[in-house]
Amino acid sequence: MKGRVIKSTGSWYLVKVEELVISARLKGKFKQEDLKLTNPIAVGDWVELEKEEGQETAVIQDILPRENYVIRKSTRKQHFSHIIASNLDQAILVITMKKPRTSLGFIDRFLVSTESFGIPAILVVNKMDQLEGEDETSWLQDIHEIYEPLGYPVLEVSALKDQDLKSKFLPYIHGKSSLISGHSGVGKSTLLNALIPEAKQDTKEISGYSAKGVHTTTFAEMFFLPEGGDLIDTPGIKEFGILDVEEFELSHYFPEMRQFLGECKYNNCTHVNEPGCVVVQKLEEGYIHPYRYQSYLNILHEEDSHR
Repeated sequence: MKGRVIKSTGSWYLVKVEELVISARLKGKFKQEDLKLTNPIAVGDWVELEKEEGQETAVIQDILPRENYVIRKSTRKQHFSHIIASNLDQAILVITMKKPRTSLGFIDRFLVSTESFGIPAILVVNKMDQLEGEDETSWLQDIHEIYEPLGYPVLEVSALKDQDLKSKFLPYIHGKSSLISGHSGVGKSTLLNALIPEAKQDTKEISGYSAKGVHTTTFAEMFFLPEGGDLIDTPGIKEFGILDVEEFELSHYFPEMRQFLGECKYNNCTHVNEPGCVVVQKLEEGYIHPYRYQSYLNILHEEDSHR
């Protein structure tokens, strides 16, 4: 049988085989593309499985090749990675201005990861009903000015208050497999419940002491839209560590830099202080946003320190 993994709980997996949902476990250990993974199977994976004799359960025999995936460094195991979800049409990053505030650095790290697999991304600004003051309006303006020209749609919503949330979202998610990601507390589960009431995901108030979110989603899980398509809800991410990227390769995942690649004097230009660097020239001319260039440098130097 062939099916798609719709939930992972660590040792058991729920696999959708046509209209059936079957509990399945792994047979032995899986070695994968030289990746050191904390999770050998991810939600979104297509797998081959075999029913266990006399049981309702099945054993996963093989993982079919992945079209793409979103991956990050494991927070618990050094040199290990964690696949957040696989075989995606797009990734949705839910961001908020406060409680918790999403930094531009976090957004950029997430986008580098999706760009590296050619996965389109959408930014969803949640809790619009709580936006107040000049500082917050300025942050929102920055989000629009920085990311929309790069081809990342920016959607403003209030998962709690919007009456027309579904009609706002459907054009973006209908018929697609979409990952929903973001910090704990940005309202991913509230958003999911508004779009798919049957999901019944737990939601919790933000911790007043730390103004940080409380983890309510413990495992990644796929939910199906009645109109067609699916949403993969994931546990909140505190930090987004990028996997090893070569110095010369990082700029390929910044669309505003990618268009000028090959024009620098040196083939292996890192766009920092090399003579004849077109990317630095375009930065000075205003074609590249200073915030994005700073993010590029931060990621570049972070990767340097791990080499």
